Amino acid sequence: MDKFKIGFIGMGRRGDYWLHGCILAREDVDLRWICDIDSEKLEAASAKIAAKGFNPKATTDFHDILKDSEVEAVIISTDWESHIPIAIECMKAGMPVGLEVGGAYSVNDCFRLVHTWEETGTFFMMLENCCYGRTEMMLLNMARQNLFGDIVHCSGGYCHDLRNSLARGRELKHYRLRNYLNRNCDTYPTHALIPIFKLLDINNGNRMVSLYSAASPAKGLMHYSKETGFGTEDILPNGAMHGDVVTTIIKCAHGETIHLNLETTLPRFYSRDLSVHGTKGIFTENGDSFYFDNIPEHHKSEAHKDFYGNIEDFYSEYDHPLWKKTLKEGVTGGHGGMDGLVLSAFAQSVKNGWESPVDVYDAASAMCITALSDESIATGMPVGIPDFTNGIWLCRKEKEKTLYSL
Repeated sequence: MDKFKIGFIGMGRRGDYWLHGCILAREDVDLRWICDIDSEKLEAASAKIAAKGFNPKATTDFHDILKDSEVEAVIISTDWESHIPIAIECMKAGMPVGLEVGGAYSVNDCFRLVHTWEETGTFFMMLENCCYGRTEMMLLNMARQNLFGDIVHCSGGYCHDLRNSLARGRELKHYRLRNYLNRNCDTYPTHALIPIFKLLDINNGNRMVSLYSAASPAKGLMHYSKETGFGTEDILPNGAMHGDVVTTIIKCAHGETIHLNLETTLPRFYSRDLSVHGTKGIFTENGDSFYFDNIPEHHKSEAHKDFYGNIEDFYSEYDHPLWKKTLKEGVTGGHGGMDGLVLSAFAQSVKNGWESPVDVYDAASAMCITALSDESIATGMPVGIPDFTNGIWLCRKEKEKTLYSL
């Protein structure tokens, strides 16, 4: 078996999850290097990996990986601040990049990422696992068959109670805490946004043109810290800046709207809050429900007399071919199999010279929402969204058709 030889940069919580929830469980991946600037994290990761029978080289300097001619690609799972700088250096060295998700700190950084890819041609993919969620891929399959008609609005979000890990940020050495103490914006837009890109052909015949963001007061983390005693040294003196609920409304070139919601510091269940609104029908994740014009009675769910909660009925008919294949062969990787599928897409694209399923234009367009929402919240004004493709979006529509034929 010709294994995919990779180096892994960033051994924090997400990096640990990647390795033990996906990479080390696969026979087609050869982990050659691990890297972290924190030597304690690196040693702990090395010990855990060795206990599973693997022995990659370890370094605190990712440049060591770039010097290894046998490494085929790197995965970057560091703090958000270093995502783009490391990705740029890797591309300049000719090393294919798989970049973990997160927002950008400036629009300029996003342009630097795009220009580096355009200058080097080095393979780049944002590892947005939610593009490969079973529901997201079924919705894409249905949209391609025109079941929703003209899609006029989509919503999505990252709604996840992170209070415990945020409050213990110093103990866990978690970069999220310093962002919540000092920033007020949508720090994590890509899980919702990039699957919506595929539904609305963003950067492939359509684009986002402007946004307006607003944030609620930041009270949830302070309340949690007082109640539990966690994070008192960091959170209680000055409180957090990051609003408990951050709302963003985006306008697209063809008039469609996108609603993004970030809610991570209040008690709640997990949701990506996905919905699709079209001229022929609607889907809403909160309720797992479809409704269409002239929907047959047999699509009513068993649990309800109406059509609420009827998603399972649609899986049987509209599951994406990739998920049909995955369910037949066996689901692997964390987050319900999404991690395994995005890793496979990355490996196959690099090895076969395919175009990136989530390319640098998608990454820059999604990551810039963090910086632009920061500006909009601070000024109370809408802001324009740059065209990172420099007009190429007008003639790229056919490319998107092949993104999931992996």
